[in-house]
Amino acid sequence: MAKRKTALDHLNSGREPHIVHVIPTGAPGYREANGGAMVVSSPAEVNAVVRSLKRGEVATLDDLRAAIARRHAVAVACPVSTAIFLNMCARAAEEQREMGVPDAELTPWWRVLKKGGFLNPKYPGGTDYQTSLLEAEGVRVSPLRRQPAVFDFAERTPSDPLEARQ
Repeated sequence: MAKRKTALDHLNSGREPHIVHVIPTGAPGYREANGGAMVVSSPAEVNAVVRSLKRGEVATLDDLRAAIARRHAVAVACPVSTAIFLNMCARAAEEQREMGVPDAELTPWWRVLKKGGFLNPKYPGGTDYQTSLLEAEGVRVSPLRRQPAVFDFAERTPSDPLEARQ
């Protein structure tokens, strides 16, 4: 029986980003691209962009997607694959934490929020764990419509473009 791949295996798969020039009607990103091209990123590229976020900074998944799209000079980054790759980054970082990798060397996945500054319950440990990691960096999390959110997320976004940081 084949060994089940770990999140680190997926992260280091060697997969390369590719451009989809003709997005099928109804596919994720079709409307947003408005006739333009879409990039399907890679786990390593998403990981690199997330690693560029500094302590106390946050970004939304849409900010991340926009940075990747600008990096490839296309209209949009695939919403589905980018979210999946971000989750892979989070799980890989937690695998590394369990292996004893120092916190300073981990990919700071907890700094990426959902639209509107909401925390992501699909991340490892759920919103409680993401809250504790953000609060350890001085980022205040409070409930908004009964969901945990960072109210000042817009003020905490990086002033320089994420794609320019690598």
